Amino acid sequence: MLPDWDMFHSLHTAAEYHASARAISGGPIYVSDAPGKHNFELLKKVVLPDGSILRACLLGRPTSDYLFSDPSRDGFFFDCSLLKILSMNKFTGVLGVYNCQGAAWSSTEIKNAFHQTTTDTLTGTIRGRDVHLIIEAATDSNWSLPVSLKVLEHGIFTVTHIKVLATGFSFAPLGLTNMFNAGGAIKGLKFEVKGGVELSELDDGYRGESSGVTEEGCGKFGAYSSAKPRKCIVDSNVVDFVYNLNSRLVGFSLDSLREKGKFHVVEIES
Repeated sequence: MLPDWDMFHSLHTAAEYHASARAISGGPIYVSDAPGKHNFELLKKVVLPDGSILRACLLGRPTSDYLFSDPSRDGFFFDCSLLKILSMNKFTGVLGVYNCQGAAWSSTEIKNAFHQTTTDTLTGTIRGRDVHLIIEAATDSNWSLPVSLKVLEHGIFTVTHIKVLATGFSFAPLGLTNMFNAGGAIKGLKFEVKGGVELSELDDGYRGESSGVTEEGCGKFGAYSSAKPRKCIVDSNVVDFVYNLNSRLVGFSLDSLREKGKFHVVEIES
């Protein structure tokens, strides 16, 4: 059985809020837009050019620390909770965090009932151990990060393992950063230490340093690299890239592939 999270409207005040949750649900994605009323820029964060989606390997479920909370209305009772949704991709974990306070389904009124919240902004914490099977995505599951959100605000976090490949060099792929579920694009991962790192394949994807990745889709590819790469190669062609010295983020663009089911080969040399 593969449950779905029902449909949403892409042209709506809360469209991005709902689209991001569908993107990490692990199920199919449906849009109930009226003909001609679409937000294509939003839909591009959910659907690849060939019509496929970056579906997570597991179904989205609440994290264990909030499992017995009511994140839609416990703010009415001064004990405010954020909703945290976890799932796993093949090589990364994903955490969606949502402020759902202020409205909930009323079984007596048979409709969504709105109520006043005690605070406009909620602050919670995301941790490595929030993601089930985190040992496959990160060696350190004890880190934590504070997150503050207003009502109907959300955040999507990719959890990925940082691989130490050589003295002074470590690497971690993030995936297609223009998509809600960035890490869902990584379909294969391989490391070889030979003066660098080697990534394996990505669907419309990429490959890394003498690090290797297989990725699905096209768009903005991002990865963590502890050192600035000497060069980035996509499908045997050297490409321009940007590197942020503070965040250690390396990024470059991947073109759409003509054939469905093909992958970009990306190499990142340092």
